[in-house]
Amino acid sequence: MADPRVRTGGGVSDIVEAAAAASDLAQRRSGVAIRQLSREAEFRAACDLLDRVWRPPPGSPLITMALLRGFQHAGSYVAGAYEADRLIGVCIGFLSDAGLHSHIAGVDARARGRNIGFALKVHQRAWALERALTKVTWTYDPLVSRNAYFNLAKLGAVAEEYLPDFYGVMDDGVNKGQGSDRLLVGWNLADPAVAEACVRSHHQAPVPPDAVAGLDADADGLPVRGPLDATCLSVRVPSDIEALRGARPAVAQAWRSALRDILGGLLADGAAVTGFTRDGRYFVERKGDR
Repeated sequence: MADPRVRTGGGVSDIVEAAAAASDLAQRRSGVAIRQLSREAEFRAACDLLDRVWRPPPGSPLITMALLRGFQHAGSYVAGAYEADRLIGVCIGFLSDAGLHSHIAGVDARARGRNIGFALKVHQRAWALERALTKVTWTYDPLVSRNAYFNLAKLGAVAEEYLPDFYGVMDDGVNKGQGSDRLLVGWNLADPAVAEACVRSHHQAPVPPDAVAGLDADADGLPVRGPLDATCLSVRVPSDIEALRGARPAVAQAWRSALRDILGGLLADGAAVTGFTRDGRYFVERKGDR
C-alpha cells in the first residue's frame, strides 16, 4: 500500500503554507473561525448540532461526546466553525489507511448558503497536509445533487466506488426509508487542481458536448434509462431528492434503483466520473475510451 503521507523535508513545504493560506481565506469569506475541539462542552455542542441537522430518533444520538473525545485524543480531526462564540458548523474525520476519512460534517440551518461547509473542508485539507497526509476520503448520497456538485465540482474530489446500502437501514430524518447507497470519493490534497479549487470563488464544471443520456427524467419526473454504449454518458439525478422523498417516495425509490444500476454498474465496470453540473448531471467516461 502506498504511503499516504507527503515528505516535506527539513521545513514546512510550500504546499502546506499555501493550504494554510487558502484555509484563512475561506474562513474570512464565510465569516467564521475554525478550530479543533478539545473540551467536553464543545463536544456536546457538536453532538447537538449534528442531531439538529440529521434528526435521529429520540434517545439515539448520531454521535456521542465520548466518541468525539476518543477521536480527538487519538489525533483525529474534530473541528468546529464558530461565529463569535456560537458553534455553527462541525466536521469530523478519523485516521485511516488512506490518510484521513472524513466521517461527517454539518452546518446549522440558519447559517447555510455562506460556504461554511467549504471553509471546513479547506481547513481539513490544511490540517491533513500539516500532518503529512495527502488524501482524504468520504462518502455521500449520490442522489443529493447539491452534495455531488460540492464534492466533485467545487472541491475537486474524485469518485472512487459506488457502495450499495453502505450504512444499512438508517432511521434519521434525512435518510429514513430510502436506503443508504453512497459514493466513496477521494480528495488528493496535493493535486494542483485541488489547490486551485480551494481558492476559487466560482466553480464551473465543463459540459462534454458529445455526452449521451444514460439516465434522464421524463415529463413526470420519473427516471428514464438510455443506452450505455457511448464514449461519454450523462447520468441525471433529481434536483431535490429530499423534497421528492417527502412528496413522492415511490418515485424517489425508483431513482435510487436506477442510479444504483446505472452509475453503480458503470463504476464497477471501470468507468470514471469526470464531472458534475449544477443542473444535476454526472458525466461518465467508459472504460477503454479514456
